[in-house]
Amino acid sequence: MPIQLQLANDDDAPGLVRLREAVNARLVEEFGPGFWCMALSEHGALAAVRQAQVYVARHRGGIAATLALTARKPWAIDLSYFEPRERPFYLTNMAVHPEFQRQGVGCEALHEARRIALASGGDAIRLDAYDVPAGAGPFYAKCGFTEAGRAVYRSAPLIYYEMQLNGKPASYF
Repeated sequence: MPIQLQLANDDDAPGLVRLREAVNARLVEEFGPGFWCMALSEHGALAAVRQAQVYVARHRGGIAATLALTARKPWAIDLSYFEPRERPFYLTNMAVHPEFQRQGVGCEALHEARRIALASGGDAIRLDAYDVPAGAGPFYAKCGFTEAGRAVYRSAPLIYYEMQLNGKPASYF
């Protein structure tokens, strides 16, 4: 399913909460409860939309996928695991509604994030994924990201990933 990411707005907060609730329910069903299931309130969703570059992929009035892309380093990323870059972007809070998982929507969203980062002068996209069975590490690797290292942050095991942006599409795309 081809998608296009658009900047989220305040009206998207309820849809972002519904998306997270659906994703959390799927994760609990498959892996049980754990730190990988984070609650999101409408107030929190509004704050994220107002403070970050939150993008959504819309489908029939709902939100099929979301992610945040920013030049500001998230607190859980340790730069010592990455090669120096001039202008890296950081991808956080990616989620695909369970109805659209395993249909290419997530990889399409990453392709769009790559396009956005390149258009903004970015030279890499960095992210972290939980290093647990519920984590999305294999998905990111499949979509062209390379592992940069592993760390534990606040008792959560993480895998750091990076995709270099040199103007050429990643091997997946």
